Amino acid sequence: MIRRYGEAVRPAQHYRRRPGVYAVLLRGDDILTTFQDHPLPEFQLPGGGIDPGEHPVTALHREVREETGWRIGGLQRFGAFRRYTYMPEYDLWAEKLCAIYVARPTLRLGPPTEPGHHAIWLPTAEALDRLGNAGDRAMLARVLRVMARNRT
Repeated sequence: MIRRYGEAVRPAQHYRRRPGVYAVLLRGDDILTTFQDHPLPEFQLPGGGIDPGEHPVTALHREVREETGWRIGGLQRFGAFRRYTYMPEYDLWAEKLCAIYVARPTLRLGPPTEPGHHAIWLPTAEALDRLGNAGDRAMLARVLRVMARNRT
């Protein structure tokens, strides 16, 4: 069973399933996030929807590059969560199935190419408060706990 975060399911609402991939990109005690200007300004884990026929890892590389301008490596699938939400940019009620990977940012290629996105490095403690959705915050917290356990 995949844990749900965020708003409650609206029983009368039809949701379209939308699989996506997102990355926890750590460098020391900092995390690379994307700040999206609109429709609501918020910090997010870089990533997004998987296009039809696209492999999830290919989608993750594409989304991270578009939203941050960075190339990534060393991908490891970490977990998943779901959330039900309205996506105003698509006028869509979605059941988002979010696969989370941990990866390393390896090379800055340039600025983000997706309009309204900005690559922002945040201290992980700050990101735990500022990430815009509960699923992103929970996954980052889990990654940090696992890493701390592995260091001892």
